Amino acid sequence: MSIRYLTAQLAQQIDEELMNAVGAFSLDQLMELAGLACAQTLSTVYSKEKYPKVLVCCGPGNQGGDGLVAARHLGMFGYKPTIYMPKPGSKDIYRRLQKQCINMDILIVPPAASAEELPRLLQSSNLILDAIFGFSFKPPVRAPFDDALKLISASGLPIVSVDIPSGWDVELGNAEGVGLNPDVLISLTAPKVGAKYFKGRHFLGGRFVPKAMQEKFQLNLPEYPGFDQIVELPRNYRM
Repeated sequence: MSIRYLTAQLAQQIDEELMNAVGAFSLDQLMELAGLACAQTLSTVYSKEKYPKVLVCCGPGNQGGDGLVAARHLGMFGYKPTIYMPKPGSKDIYRRLQKQCINMDILIVPPAASAEELPRLLQSSNLILDAIFGFSFKPPVRAPFDDALKLISASGLPIVSVDIPSGWDVELGNAEGVGLNPDVLISLTAPKVGAKYFKGRHFLGGRFVPKAMQEKFQLNLPEYPGFDQIVELPRNYRM
């Protein structure tokens, strides 16, 4: 039985259940587990010896929080991350995640300087972690991210996208042609419908989903190897 691909509505429902009295997870816990899976995926595909400088591009929502956690773990892994976040999240959790990165001497580009700094940041980076938009995103792409996506796409750098490539409709994929075209995708919890259009290396990070919830939503998730937080999905999962 093949893995289930989630609509935006179903993904939201599962997230809510994970964090209500049934699942009993906090948002902090889920971000920590998701960010760790993202960092592990990036380090699995791109070694720190060849790709040490990672530009972590974060949006203002939960996706950006995952990116901040991933940046911290990448720093722990020996990479040299820089955080580009032109529109930071306003909740307390984002301020704490930013402080954790600052405590590790990870550079966070000030929002006011982001537009001018992005071309220089791209030139000095080896790799991009795309954590701008999540499964709740609906086109069109608005400022300041419209210009940012164009610059990121034009950079020619390898891209690892979190959950769904930024600019993609979560169910229709890159139908409007304005989204990123990453080399690697790390889906969280379960792949989203739009990921069926993705052709690169595809990983899953969702080892936190309880068996009862997997069965309730008929997710048909694959087994995770050993103690890894990620599993690579073979080509037949994309059909």
